[in-house]
Amino acid sequence: DETEFRNFIVWLEDQKIRHYKIEDRGNLRNIHSDDWPKSFEKYMKDVNCPFKIQERQETVDWLLGLAVRLEYGDNADKYKDSTPDGGKNTDNTAKNAEPLINLDVNNPDFKAGVMALANLLQIQRHDDYLVMLKAIRILVQERLTQDAIAKASQSKEGLPVALEKHILGFDTGDAVLNEAAQILRLLHIEELRELQTKINEAIVAVQAIIADPKTDHRLGKVGR
Repeated sequence: DETEFRNFIVWLEDQKIRHYKIEDRGNLRNIHSDDWPKSFEKYMKDVNCPFKIQERQETVDWLLGLAVRLEYGDNADKYKDSTPDGGKNTDNTAKNAEPLINLDVNNPDFKAGVMALANLLQIQRHDDYLVMLKAIRILVQERLTQDAIAKASQSKEGLPVALEKHILGFDTGDAVLNEAAQILRLLHIEELRELQTKINEAIVAVQAIIADPKTDHRLGKVGR
């Protein structure tokens, strides 16, 4: 988004890079001006950015690197002894490997995320968000993996059906109508079979959730 991008550049200059004096940042801050691209191009030259303004991803990455270097230079004593969070102890590594162990199912962000996924995948809502999350996982594994999508995308070749071998059960008095009724009945049977298959899949999915010994809905935790 153009406006987001321009605001981002202004924020970087105002908060982190600070190459211009405050009074010299007016043109860059005027993000709605038609001349903003020219001001931005001048800014890129002034900070010695090696990329062109058309190369936005590279420009953003370079400006962020510059901001980080300047931030570190201003607070070297604060950051020099810092270590990555994952390197402090093995417990953190284990927690990162199993993010669902201490999952807070009452967190509003968690609930909103699960609800958004459920709506997107057309999954029935449930009072327990953890149950909904498990249903989402099952659906993704069974329907949205590359193998499942490839299998579903394969064209199905129907088998020829001899209508005369299927008894309609009634007579309309018209041979054409009789044949059309036979075709409709066969299509209806096929739809019923597909519905039964989906019902069976839903039952299996529910059983997989209920029978999972690692899930304790009362604690709202997984893996304990």
